[in-house]
Amino acid sequence: MELKPNFKDGSIVNLMSSIASSYGKKPRYGNLKILKPGSLKDSKTLVLVIIDGFGYEYIKKHGKGSFMKKHLKGKMTSVFPSTTASAITSFNTGLAPQQHALVGWYTYIKEFGSIATILPFYPRGGSKSYAKDGFVYSDCFNAVSFYENLGIKSYVVNPKSNINSLYTKKISKGAKRIPHNRNLASFFSAIRKTVRRKDSKKFVYAYWPIFDGICHYNGTKSKYAIKHFKEIDKGMKQLCSRLKGTNTTLIITADHGFIDTPLEKYVMLNFYPKIYECMSMPASGDSRVCYCYVHPSKAKQFEKHVKKELSFCCTLHKSKDLVKKNYFGLYDINPKFLERIGDYVLIAKDDYVVRDFMPNETINPFLGSHSGMSKQELYVPLIVIKP
Repeated sequence: MELKPNFKDGSIVNLMSSIASSYGKKPRYGNLKILKPGSLKDSKTLVLVIIDGFGYEYIKKHGKGSFMKKHLKGKMTSVFPSTTASAITSFNTGLAPQQHALVGWYTYIKEFGSIATILPFYPRGGSKSYAKDGFVYSDCFNAVSFYENLGIKSYVVNPKSNINSLYTKKISKGAKRIPHNRNLASFFSAIRKTVRRKDSKKFVYAYWPIFDGICHYNGTKSKYAIKHFKEIDKGMKQLCSRLKGTNTTLIITADHGFIDTPLEKYVMLNFYPKIYECMSMPASGDSRVCYCYVHPSKAKQFEKHVKKELSFCCTLHKSKDLVKKNYFGLYDINPKFLERIGDYVLIAKDDYVVRDFMPNETINPFLGSHSGMSKQELYVPLIVIKP
C-alpha cells in the first residue's frame, strides 16, 4: 500500500480540525477519526504538546512501560513532506501544505528571486535575513493563524531563542507568546503556569525542539535519544500530576518521525552531471524530498538519467502528479504553492538522503533524517491524557 498523508480523517491537519470543532468552529478539513471533538468540549484547558521528531514507530519501539505509551490512542500521518517547516505550519494554521504553501526547509520564493531557508527567513547559502533588505514575512506566507479566529484565549509556548522570530510572530498571531529556556524544567514550568492562568477557557500550544536535534546528530537508536525520551516521559508524568484538578486535557504528538540515515547513503546530485545540468536552479525541499526545477528542453533527458542513475536511491515523480494524488492536501490550492514544488520531485528510498549542495555550503551529514514517506517518518503518535 502506498504511504501518504491521510487528509480525509487521519492526519495532524484533522487533529487541528477536531480541536477547532471542540470550540464550535467549522474547519475546512474533516475531524480526526480517532479523536472526537465531543471528548474535548468539557475541558477548561486544552494543551497541545509537539515533541519535534517524536514518531509513532519510535514510541512503539522504545516506549515500553513509559507513561506516555500508556496513554497512546493511536497514530496519525504527518503532512508531505514530513518535515518541521511544513508540519509545524500545519499545526499553527490547521491547513495542509497546498494551502499554506511552506513546502520544505528550503522553499523557492519567486517574489524574492531565490531559494529561502524559510523559517529563519534568509536565502539558502546565506546568513543575512531578507528583512534587512526590506522584505516582510507576509511577502511569502499569507495563511491565517489557527488562533486568530478560535474565539478563546490562546497561548504559544516556544523556545526563547525563536519566540520573536518573524515566522513565530506570523503563525502565532492571535495568541500570547510564552518563552521557555530550552530545558525541560523551563518547558514544563511554562506549560504549568500557563494552564493555571485565570482564564475561563484556554488553548495552549507547546513546542519542544531538542529531541529532533538529538536524533539528527546522534541517530534514533543512540543512548542520547533514548535518555532524552525517558527524561521527557518523566517530566510529562510529573506535569500531569501537578495539573490534577485543573480540568485539563493534554494532547501529545509530533510534527514527524525519524529514520536513521548512514553516511554512506548520502547521494549528492552535484556528482551526477548529466542530471544536474538539466536543472535550472539548485534543488529545494528537504533532505529526503527534492524539488527539481528542470529546463523544459531537457525534461526527457532529466527523466532518462534519473531513472538510469538514481533508481537505486529515489523515486521520480512529476510534481503535478503528486498534487493530483493528494500528497500535499485536499481542496483549494494556494496561488503560491505550485511554483514552489518544482517540475519534478525526488523521494528518497529506504534510508537514503538525496540532495545537492551550493558552492558556499558545508555539508554536515546527519545520522538521522526526515521528510520522506517511510512509516518511521510519516506516522506520529496521538497521546491523550486527562490528569
